[in-house]
Amino acid sequence: MAKYLLLKHYRGAPAAVNDVPMDQWTPEEVTAHLKYMDDFAKRLERDGEYVGGVALSPEGTFVRYDGEGRPPVTDGPFAETKDLVAGWMVIDVDSYERAVQLAGELSAAPGAGGRPIHEWLELRPFLANHADTTE
Repeated sequence: MAKYLLLKHYRGAPAAVNDVPMDQWTPEEVTAHLKYMDDFAKRLERDGEYVGGVALSPEGTFVRYDGEGRPPVTDGPFAETKDLVAGWMVIDVDSYERAVQLAGELSAAPGAGGRPIHEWLELRPFLANHADTTE
């Protein structure tokens, strides 16, 4: 089994086919989208392929260390200039091909007008755990 991260983006990924921003959807369209996501996760959990996932707010701040005794540096609330992650899901599957299959299925979540979004999802494998080579 191999773990993969599926990333959904508010922006920063190529445009989706049904590229209407979620803040322009009706409440019913948002509910249908979230139900699709929830049903997808429950099915993967039942099949032993779901590790975890969460939707994220569009607000966020980059933070970095600025030296001993100094406060962390932040970039401020400049979300309009960032690649924004909308949410993530971790799956644990038998193969890369299965991960691609599931990402493609998740890409079909309904959006505006109840039509599939056909959004691009970023699929990233976890780095393998490396054995300690020191003797």
